[in-house]
Amino acid sequence: MTISSPQRDWRTDDFDFDLPQERIAQTALEPRDSARLLHVTPGKLMDRHIYDLPDLLRPGDVLVTNNTKVIPARLYGKRGDVAVEVLLHKKGAPQTWLAFARPGKRLRVGDTLIFAADFSAEILEKQDDGQILIRFSTKDDALFPLLQKYGEPPLPPYIKREVGQAKLDESRYQTVYAAQEGAVAAPTAGLHFTPELLAKLEAKGIQRVNVTLHVGAGTFLPVKAERLSDHVMHAEWGEVTAEAAALLNKAKKEGRRIVAVGTTSLRLLESAIDEKGTVHAFAKDTAIFIYPGYLFRAVDILLTNFHLPKSTLFMLVCAFAGKESMEAAYAHAIAQSYRFYSYGDATFLERVPEIG
Repeated sequence: MTISSPQRDWRTDDFDFDLPQERIAQTALEPRDSARLLHVTPGKLMDRHIYDLPDLLRPGDVLVTNNTKVIPARLYGKRGDVAVEVLLHKKGAPQTWLAFARPGKRLRVGDTLIFAADFSAEILEKQDDGQILIRFSTKDDALFPLLQKYGEPPLPPYIKREVGQAKLDESRYQTVYAAQEGAVAAPTAGLHFTPELLAKLEAKGIQRVNVTLHVGAGTFLPVKAERLSDHVMHAEWGEVTAEAAALLNKAKKEGRRIVAVGTTSLRLLESAIDEKGTVHAFAKDTAIFIYPGYLFRAVDILLTNFHLPKSTLFMLVCAFAGKESMEAAYAHAIAQSYRFYSYGDATFLERVPEIG
């Protein structure tokens, strides 16, 4: 679903910026909450750390976290004598998954991909956008143990690991509150939280509610369309329970702030809210695409990492906090040696009312 802008015909190049390669974090910091945090308010930038969150949030604020759990979705196998890499990204019918594969052009419908002696899949379909639909030889209830045995964490392409090394990231590329298996990319803003930090927030009177959005590999795909209005997002499955919706609606009615941890939580909440500002229970796919001109209804504060140039996520933060503010924030972050992307530092963004 594309959210069109009433203000102008935005182009992908409008959201480009130069980022030195050395700013891309290759490893995560320890402890998790030691990452830096850039607090962005209109006309002001403040350098903080994640452990300062209890000072930035107020009693009564509702922290919305995405409890999706990353599965070992990257598989290495063979089709005949040809080595194949498969990245699962969205579950379909029983035993079937949509996936990206390399080398995709050499694969054919009907081919069998062998990952291990007891683990294989058949290619059912090749799609125009490069995806393949595969059916595993094993039933769904046996799939996750096989993925744990043979798969690797699906680290994003800008984090460089040799084959097999990504296994070392299994626990770190996962939030401490991960519970619902199904994501093939981490909700990276949540990687900064520790049990101790969550306890401090709770002690201050900050509520936390979990939602689930199974992040897909499409989050890393470049925007190929010249105009944003022509870009089509990959769908991701999400759920807001009736209990979570009731809590959020009560908080909004009482004037308390909704704080989304990550763009995944924000996109799901904005998918579940109606035009009158009521959050509804939600359990289906969302392909919402947010860029400047979008009217936000659900979220007041966004905690999110630094994103790629010309990415849908950078477009989203420009919609939330203002394009000029985000350009200034990113320039400041680059100059001050902030760490970027999944294992990098974060921003604390206050929504600009006149932006949406």
